[in-house]
Amino acid sequence: MNQLAVETIDLVKRYGSLTALDHVNLQAPAGQIYALLGPNGAGKTTLLSILTTLIPPTSGTARILGYDVSREAAEVRRRLGVTFQEMVLDPLLTGRETLDFHGRLYRLPAAVRRQRIAELVELVQLTEAIDRPVKSYSGGMKRRLELARGLMTDPQVLVLDEPTQGLDPQNRVNIWSYIRDLNRHRGMTILLTTHAMDEAEALADLVGIIDHGRLIVEGKPGDLIAALGSDVIRVRGQGNFDHLATTVSTIEGVNRTEIDPADGIALIYVDNGSRRLPAVLGTISSNGFVAEDVTLARPSLGDVFLHYTGTALRD
Repeated sequence: MNQLAVETIDLVKRYGSLTALDHVNLQAPAGQIYALLGPNGAGKTTLLSILTTLIPPTSGTARILGYDVSREAAEVRRRLGVTFQEMVLDPLLTGRETLDFHGRLYRLPAAVRRQRIAELVELVQLTEAIDRPVKSYSGGMKRRLELARGLMTDPQVLVLDEPTQGLDPQNRVNIWSYIRDLNRHRGMTILLTTHAMDEAEALADLVGIIDHGRLIVEGKPGDLIAALGSDVIRVRGQGNFDHLATTVSTIEGVNRTEIDPADGIALIYVDNGSRRLPAVLGTISSNGFVAEDVTLARPSLGDVFLHYTGTALRD
């Protein structure tokens, strides 16, 4: 059995009457990429803040590589690298100074700092820009610099909060490549949060879905998707969704229907999408429902999220 790099047991965080985390039980094995998936406001950042020793839990336990984040915070910090959702960089420092100062905070010897800076600059492809002021960097370059800074202490566990938020597609793919390289070639455990389904599918060995402060389900992305089974006909439109679900359920080959009226979405799971699509569309149109968009696909993590939460993923 793999050692757990990250573990929480009945973790709770309350702010007055607001429960930000509600008895979260999470297990991330060492050497894997774990994606915590959920909408903004779901509790992802609160959970990371506890795991990185920034705030204490109200109750429950959280451990990093066996060290309790409350009682053994110093040991936890020695083993963690962190990149937060909001970029925090001094615009007047050069990239090299940013990395060097971070190493000094952790009392790394000068020779070690120089060596790690050289290695990390090459890893994140900032060689030509490393001696320029950070204020001259693009958004993608700043993200890469922050990733390098999180790696300066050679952490065993890397925590990334929305690592590609605000980046264009090319820079997103570049960051994904660096994350995969750290995991595959260095054996680094990576815990990342995201509300991008494609990011979780592309990177994660394990996925946890969190909403309203509760960890609803966790597992391998492929297993979670496979558990839904069949093809899915995804309908977006306007009308009586409850009536749609009732009438469609009578069609041969329809296994189940899930609706999200607030977002105007119905998911109709069928045994064979190509064969059942004409009957589904005919039934929908004959009952006064206005279908604005119809797609046929295999289930995705987005469908998994809807299945467990009853709502489509929201920003």
